[in-house]
Order: sequence, then structure tokens, then C-alpha cells
Amino acid sequence: METSKKNTTEFIPVFQKSFLLPKYWGAWLGIGAFAGMAMLPAAIRDPLLGAAGRLAGRFAKSARRRAQINLFYCLPELSEAERETIIDEMFATAPQSMVMMAELALRKPEHVRQRVRWHGREIIDAMQAEKQNVIFLVPHGWAVDIPAMLLASEGQMMAAMFHNQSNQLIDYIWNHVRRRFGGRMHARNDGIKPFISSVRQGYWGYYLPDQDHGAEHSEFVDFFATYKATLPAVGRLMKVCRARVVPLFPVYNAQTHQLDIYIRPPMDDLLDADDRTLARRMNEEVEIFVRPHPEQYTWILKLLKTRREGEIEPYKRKELFPRK
Repeated sequence: METSKKNTTEFIPVFQKSFLLPKYWGAWLGIGAFAGMAMLPAAIRDPLLGAAGRLAGRFAKSARRRAQINLFYCLPELSEAERETIIDEMFATAPQSMVMMAELALRKPEHVRQRVRWHGREIIDAMQAEKQNVIFLVPHGWAVDIPAMLLASEGQMMAAMFHNQSNQLIDYIWNHVRRRFGGRMHARNDGIKPFISSVRQGYWGYYLPDQDHGAEHSEFVDFFATYKATLPAVGRLMKVCRARVVPLFPVYNAQTHQLDIYIRPPMDDLLDADDRTLARRMNEEVEIFVRPHPEQYTWILKLLKTRREGEIEPYKRKELFPRK
């Protein structure tokens, strides 16, 4: 069933009458709970959401195992107890960040902005003043959508690529929220050309560099203590979009109930780099952001699925964190 309005420029989510059927009632309850939490003061809701997230993380066996395997490969210098603590805090951070996104969707942006601290904002302010094309390099953090929504609420045109959710109602709501202040959404299954077109038209792009796209066009380069199949697409995007690539990472602080948005200098050194150097530099930026805040990262993704020939995919290694 179609849940979007197709055109040549963007993905537009469309409400379907089928969303009212009983099979979606559970999803509606979850959406309502998030909306209700979003109206509570953050100081009240964050402890509740953190406790609920940690509890849910104990029952999410498959997701927890993926996080355990990723951290086993990426941060082997930590003890198992330290890695388990990171995973618990990751599951706590997830609902806290998502409810802040819901708050931004339901309330005036000024209400949320007072709890947002930008670090390095002057970097992008200068680019905005000079009307430069920008592509943000944004690792998969739990609050990943909020900076783009905040910039859009200020009038900056934004464009992002995304994967559709398997649940069509969740996909509709999520993308409807993302488009709350305008901007364009581009589905990955529509290819990269619409995204490139938007950036060339002056939309600031949002590119997530850490997904596994297979071996064919990727480079095997270092990623924390292991390696990862990394698509060096940012080099091509810089050139065809005539854009500067700016690393950005949001960090939700449950103690202060604030969102810290960290911006690093543009990656101008990559204009003439080869694919291997491009891929490694992308991973390096992910590491710089994630090491101080590992609980903010979506370790539940299959980050390390593609391995060199002859190696077993980590998630298929039955001896690692066997299911109980």
C-alpha cells in the first residue's frame, strides 16, 4: 500500500484510512504514550523514560545481542561489565531522545530551543551567511533528527535521506514529524539523485555515513578497534553538489535535560583524497564523536555485517553472546 506521494523531488507521507484498522491500534497506543510524555516537563519524564528504556533493553534480546557484538568488536579494551553499562544507557537514551523529538513536533520550537546548546555553531553560521552548499556528516545517534528539524524551524532549507520503516503507520508518523518545519525527505530506494538535486538547489543535506552497504562499492577501513565496509560516497557528493561536508553529532544529556549539538570543522581536506582515505576519514569522524558519548550511538544496527572474504559475519557467530 502506498504511504507516500511520489514526485520527482521528494517523499511526502500520506495518511491512509487503513491506519485505523485494529492491526495498528498497538502502534497508536505507543504514539499516544510518546505524545503524552512529550507534554511533561523533561525533569519528570527523563527518569521514567530512562528506567523504561533500560527495562525494555533487557527484553529486546536480538537488538541487545547486536549491540553486545558491535561493542565486543569495536571497544574490546572495555570490560564486559563496562560494555553492558553502555548498552543499558543506550536503551535509556533512546526514548529520552525520541520524546524530545516528539516535543519539538508538538510544541513551539522556541520551547525546545531553550534546552539546546550548539557547540561550533559559528562554523555553519558563516557558511549560511555566504550561501554555501552544506552536507552534514551525521553518525547514527538517537537524537539524529532533531538538529535538522531545529535548523528547518529557523528557515534553513534541509534535505535528508532515510530508510522506510517496516510498520507503515510508524513510517508515516516519523516522516510527518521530520517534515514538521518543511524540508525534503528522500527515500534511499529512490536513489541518490533527488538528494543531490536538492543540495545543489541550496538545501542543506543530511548524510549518515555509518550504514553497511555491502562490499561492492565500499572500502574495508578501520572502525574503532575493528574494520568496516564503508561507502566513500561523501567524496563524490562534495564534488557533484559543490558542497562542504561538516561533521555534526547530537548528544542528549538526561541529567541536564539538554541537547548538545557538536559541530566540527568542514572536511575540506577530502577534495582530492582517494576512496580509501575518504572512507577512513568518515569513520574517524564517527569515532571522534562517539568515543566520549558511546551511549548516544545506535549500536543495535548491523554495522559490521560485511566482512572480508573468508570471515564469518559477527552476528552469525553462535558462540558470541548465545541466545538464552
